[in-house]
Amino acid sequence: MKAVILAAGESSRFWPLGRQHKSLIKIMGKPLIWYTLDGLRKSKIKEIIIVQSHKKDIEVELKKYKLGNLKMKYLIQKKPLGSGNALWQARNFLKDNFLVLNGDVVNSQELIGEILKKFNKEKSKAILLGQKTETPELFGMMKLKRDRILEIIEKPKKGKEPSDIKVVGVYFLEPTFFATYKKVKKHPYDFEAALSEYMKKNEVKLALLKKPEEDIPSFLKYPWHLFNIRKYLFNKFLKRKIENSAKISKNVQIQGKVYVGKNTKIFEGAVIKGPCYIGDNCIIGNNTLVREYTNLENNILIGALAEVTRSIFQENVQTHSGYFGDSILDKDCEIGAGTITANIRLDRENIKSVVKGKKIDTGLKSFGVVMGQNAKAGIHVSFMPGILIGSNSIIGPHSFVKENIENNALFYTKYKGVTKEEH
Repeated sequence: MKAVILAAGESSRFWPLGRQHKSLIKIMGKPLIWYTLDGLRKSKIKEIIIVQSHKKDIEVELKKYKLGNLKMKYLIQKKPLGSGNALWQARNFLKDNFLVLNGDVVNSQELIGEILKKFNKEKSKAILLGQKTETPELFGMMKLKRDRILEIIEKPKKGKEPSDIKVVGVYFLEPTFFATYKKVKKHPYDFEAALSEYMKKNEVKLALLKKPEEDIPSFLKYPWHLFNIRKYLFNKFLKRKIENSAKISKNVQIQGKVYVGKNTKIFEGAVIKGPCYIGDNCIIGNNTLVREYTNLENNILIGALAEVTRSIFQENVQTHSGYFGDSILDKDCEIGAGTITANIRLDRENIKSVVKGKKIDTGLKSFGVVMGQNAKAGIHVSFMPGILIGSNSIIGPHSFVKENIENNALFYTKYKGVTKEEH
């Protein structure tokens, strides 16, 4: 059996983390797609087709890692025309039943296991993975007759959903599906439309995940979904280890499951409370606290008297004193001393973020800031909860940020009002 991994989309709802495909975000030193492939390998799926964009960023990144006995084939989707068009690129290489999944399905072994269990029991020609959800308006929802799927309704309005079972995004299909896809009208959701058409003439079965959404990170749509994926990966894979070349000062406290990478330095008075991952060549300053599901990739500098909790930093981030809670910083961000990311509303309600002009309930009580690649903030900047900061933006010192900032913007607070400029 072959598996097709779809990793070519623009991921516009994942802004401001859009410098590369979202499956290349790193947790514990590896991109998310590495965990997807590792799960496929453990499921004894040996032939993998990856559909990537013209940038070939997936192929370039994966060459850095050992992938065991996996046989890889890379295809190009020239334009981001949706999942159906991406899968269409692989049609000539699929002669038997095949699996389809996204590149960020880090729990692929568990999910594929549910599909294969259903197949081995009933020998169904087509199987879709489903899961109960409390937010049907965000997903394709299944119309069901017992365990047979009759139709997929994409992002129904509240009260109009056909069931409470969402499409998870792992599919078991047969090559005849392509004949149906060829006939449907082409649009961004033509894959789901083709599935619905296919279901009219063919029996498609449901393999239902019984674990709740928060226990199985089955999707990555918005930046804050990384928090659940990070928690899953930490709980499953993180081990306590301090590399021999790391330099730990005598009165540093390291508690719980903590990984400390090669040549990392942790200075006097610092406290690390696991689970935490600290990569290679990092510096943790004097009297700094790093705690509770924080992921720091390689070459991170956390200055003295800072607190970092439940946050995800990609490579080459530099911060100084301040508080960084439930936040995501992409590569090469630089933050001045005294910066604070507010991460809880005063009324303790769910935090909302604005994505593509629409206010989205994140479902989180704690959520700080997300900063795109190479964003910079001066000293004593204050961020309100749920704010998204674009790549290459510059935020002046003493600024108060209460709304999103676009890519390449210069933002600073004046004594009277707020000014935005392009630079």
